[in-house]
Amino acid sequence: MSFLNDTSLTPVSFILNGIPGLEEVHLWISFPLCTMYSIAITGNFGLIYLIYSEETLHRPMYIFLALLSFTDVLMCTSTLPNTLCILWFNLKEIDFKACLAQMFFVHTFTGMESGVLMLMALDRYVAICYPLHYATILTNSVISKAGLLTFLRGVILVIPFTFLTKHLPYCRGNVIPHTYCDHMSVAKISCGNVRINAIYGLMVALLIGGFDILCITISYTMILRAVVSLSSADARQKAFSTCTAHICAIVITYVPAFFTFFTHRFGGHTIPPHIHIIMANLYLLMPPTMNPIVYGVKTKQIREIVIRFLFKGKDNSHNI
Repeated sequence: MSFLNDTSLTPVSFILNGIPGLEEVHLWISFPLCTMYSIAITGNFGLIYLIYSEETLHRPMYIFLALLSFTDVLMCTSTLPNTLCILWFNLKEIDFKACLAQMFFVHTFTGMESGVLMLMALDRYVAICYPLHYATILTNSVISKAGLLTFLRGVILVIPFTFLTKHLPYCRGNVIPHTYCDHMSVAKISCGNVRINAIYGLMVALLIGGFDILCITISYTMILRAVVSLSSADARQKAFSTCTAHICAIVITYVPAFFTFFTHRFGGHTIPPHIHIIMANLYLLMPPTMNPIVYGVKTKQIREIVIRFLFKGKDNSHNI
């Protein structure tokens, strides 16, 4: 087997097979993915620049939003360029170590995405339930430490994925029916016992996703209680409106994430492989694409700044 090292059952490289069953339409599938990736990069960098350049947006809510945008860029960039090379140029080979690195970054940034959404829920909880102490509780120092801890949590929990996968024997072949190196997709082509991988993957999902969803649920339960107790209908509407964009971001992120997670473990024989792989790509691409649009439309301050910027640009073009 030429794809194996001489001294072990570790492959020199893997072959990412793209989307099985849809090879003839790979080129057509690439166009919407490329369009979404372009929107994600432009929208998120634009949002980061807007928050950085506008002093009125130098508040905890928008700092967390900038962190979410930065995470979104890293998350989709960890896979999409490689996926497009597979779909456009049939460049399917990936070095074994590069595959492990991609796996590490994919799972670290998806964990970071979930963590930032949780921090944003806590931000809304403090803003609505403790408005007078909002600025003193969520200082720049607290925000920085919270962001760093969220990143380190992902790194510490994801590192074992690479070690577990690295030491598996691969005697069945080196073809991965996927567009990127995902932990269980790589583990499934091993001829060794992957039970530990599956158990640890489930444990990490509970420690990251389960914990974050629990915190988000508790935060919004407390927010709902606080908002309902307000006497003014206008005050209730205003409080709810500050949460709308964040709730949309939660739905956009967690729905494809749950679908991908559960089909990997329980729906392997009932759901066609190409559906699973397309959803796995949308899971990494949908939130980065939609989050800037959702926050641009639903957040009044950002919407007004964007409109002002656009009209200012038109005025300048007329004056030339």
